[in-house]
Amino acid sequence: MVTPTERVRACERSKIRVMFDLAEAADRDLIRLEVGEPDFDTPAHVVEAAADAARNGQTHYTSNAGLQELRDAIATTLHRDYEIEYDPDQFTVTNGGMEALHLAVLSTVEKGAELLIPSPAWPNYWTQARLADGVPVEVPMAEAEGYALDAENVVDRMSDDTGAVILCSPSNPTGQVYDPEPIREVVEAAAEHDAYVIADEVYLGLVYDRDPVGIAALTGHPDHVLTVGSCSKTYAMTGWRVGWLGGPAELVDEATKIHESTTACAGSVAQHAAIAALTGPQEPVEEMYDAFAERRAYVADRVAEMEGVSCPTPNGAFYAFLNVDLPGSSLAIAKRLLREQDVVLAPGNGFGEAGEGKLRLSFASSLEDLETGLDGIERAVQQA
Repeated sequence: MVTPTERVRACERSKIRVMFDLAEAADRDLIRLEVGEPDFDTPAHVVEAAADAARNGQTHYTSNAGLQELRDAIATTLHRDYEIEYDPDQFTVTNGGMEALHLAVLSTVEKGAELLIPSPAWPNYWTQARLADGVPVEVPMAEAEGYALDAENVVDRMSDDTGAVILCSPSNPTGQVYDPEPIREVVEAAAEHDAYVIADEVYLGLVYDRDPVGIAALTGHPDHVLTVGSCSKTYAMTGWRVGWLGGPAELVDEATKIHESTTACAGSVAQHAAIAALTGPQEPVEEMYDAFAERRAYVADRVAEMEGVSCPTPNGAFYAFLNVDLPGSSLAIAKRLLREQDVVLAPGNGFGEAGEGKLRLSFASSLEDLETGLDGIERAVQQA
């Protein structure tokens, strides 16, 4: 019998995908609020740029780091929109933000070293740490504080065994946008331990209550920050799989060696689409942003009126992390809502132990679906 390696056996399937698969197998219409995917089509000018690239034969390998024009566009966009100052040669273009995160963890977490994960947090971080033969360490943030970044808690958990700390802001799953001062404290402490902060900023274009600023722009130690970004969420390009890893040139160059041996390069046609997304008309992006902001306001107002349901108001991204007064584990509650109310949510315990008893609702769906889904949740609580 063939036995997979321990590092593979130690990984678990995401509970988001467990619910996704259950929903796919259901033989009826459901309100799908479990996956973080914009319900908008990719802007037309982006699609047309990709079609032109394909028709013009731009379908071959690119350099491992990605097209120069795209790296120029990424550097310009991050400086203009988020105050992050990187040269184009400080980026490698990846197959989505997921690969960028994987490269970042592989490049900073030695065998047996720790990856600190303020939680609740995206489940892939645990998997990426294990695939690096590292040790994922959950550092819970307080629900009572809206899951704000508790710098003291994170810093206290650091040691010489710390390879990196993941900071996802805006947060998946809570929608929390971290304040500048605790970010500075965490980066400062990481630098003192010769560790890195991996800034997962794929939702940075979806900040609602303040101007978005990248973590690398907030600290005096940008050489200890690796920035991960993506076209997926802001530009409704999840299936195009274009992301990037930015940071100290020497480290990014090393990460590109791994990229070379895994996926070689991001798809050439998708890279041309990304150039159009970053440099072309931004009106479609602004329209999507306004729609997400309207949906956020609707969810926050509706939850505030519901008995037995609560959540911190999300400051960014398109998630609300619900505390629902129903018995059982998060997964049991999610399955019950699917079975009895035809509403699909992501179980909170899929985002770490700090998420137990909670449910993640994605408001990357229409207002009509959100109304129907929240009706179902409210009905379930009233009937319990």
